Amino acid sequence: MAAPRVLAIVLAGGEGKRLMPLTKDRAKPAVPFGGIYRLIDFALSNVVNSGYLKVVVLTQYKSHSLDRHIAITWRMSALLGNYVAPVPAQQRVGKNWFLGSADAIYQSLNLIDDEKPDIVVVVGADHVYRMDFSQMVDSHIASGAEMTVAGIRQPKSLADQFGVIDADPSDPRKIAAFLEKPTDPPGLADSPDEVLASMGNYVMNADALVDAVTKDAASSDSKHDMGGDIVPYFVSKGQCGLYDFIENDVPGSKDRDRDYWRDVGTLDAYYEANRDLIAVQPVFNVYNDSWPLHTGYTGLPPAKFVHAVEDRIGHATDSIISPGVVVSGGEVSGSVLSPGVRLNSWSRVEDSVLMDGVIVHRHATVRRAILDKGVTVEAGATVGVDAERDKARGFTITDTGITVVPKNGRITAD
Repeated sequence: MAAPRVLAIVLAGGEGKRLMPLTKDRAKPAVPFGGIYRLIDFALSNVVNSGYLKVVVLTQYKSHSLDRHIAITWRMSALLGNYVAPVPAQQRVGKNWFLGSADAIYQSLNLIDDEKPDIVVVVGADHVYRMDFSQMVDSHIASGAEMTVAGIRQPKSLADQFGVIDADPSDPRKIAAFLEKPTDPPGLADSPDEVLASMGNYVMNADALVDAVTKDAASSDSKHDMGGDIVPYFVSKGQCGLYDFIENDVPGSKDRDRDYWRDVGTLDAYYEANRDLIAVQPVFNVYNDSWPLHTGYTGLPPAKFVHAVEDRIGHATDSIISPGVVVSGGEVSGSVLSPGVRLNSWSRVEDSVLMDGVIVHRHATVRRAILDKGVTVEAGATVGVDAERDKARGFTITDTGITVVPKNGRITAD
């Protein structure tokens, strides 16, 4: 039997309001993460590592940096007919921009018509995880369902943050109901304190997807959302299968990180997900060469640590240090430093995330902070040390006390 033709659609139009100010000038999937990556690199790496090399990325909100990243980084072999193509909202069927994730697909049905796939894999662009989608596609085909939804086990106490999947008791691979952010859903049969939350990853028969989003577009009562409208539609037809993420076996994964998945939809979640990378035994292992995370940084010099004189020692502990970083007589601990960051003498960075090109001058201190690209910390200045002072300077303070400084900000010592 011939392998099915598969088209992958990555939904990357998210505005990411809860990640402000990191999304002030960029779409959520374009937010830098883990030093050298952008959030979309995780979804795209998963798709191409799964063997699916015809990929369209539907963009909308402030997409320039995202489009540029895709164009520079994600270049496939045109000789073999492979591609990763960003597709902006085009008002192809009316005067509206994308009204929701289902409408984004409806307005882009020409892509399906051009490629003529048997199967369409639809994934979000702003989660951190590893997944072999070919295993989910195999499960979908074997089930005979028209749509399959990937579920991730989450504590029952967090159910009100997700779309929750209620499996059919007589057939655990079939969805009986889809509950949108329920307050007290039933737990799993084998784990009563857990629920299956939708990961926002779907596999569908192409003809069934086309039919579903076309009908949805004609409904005035719909929010035109994949999770809120399309999934319940297939559930009501008895045609919605379930794929439990815990069954996914990614090459090179270990028990500690094999079912890792993070929705980095808030600043605190973004901060914690970055810190997940730096443990001695990381919760999420970026060093898995069997399932590489692809990104675009090339041609940068190695990181450099200089000065070793008494109290002027350039060093880093429990941290990720990207190419192009210079730690010149400064100290780094528990942090993620992106390319081009520079720390000057007697400066200190603790438990922080510094994006590209941040400069920390002499005797400055950065503690429990996220500094966006191009931020300058002046000599003797502090950030993340006094929350009230940071708030008075106009910086964002998260619920857990993380200070967030927007792109090209300047932190003064006065």
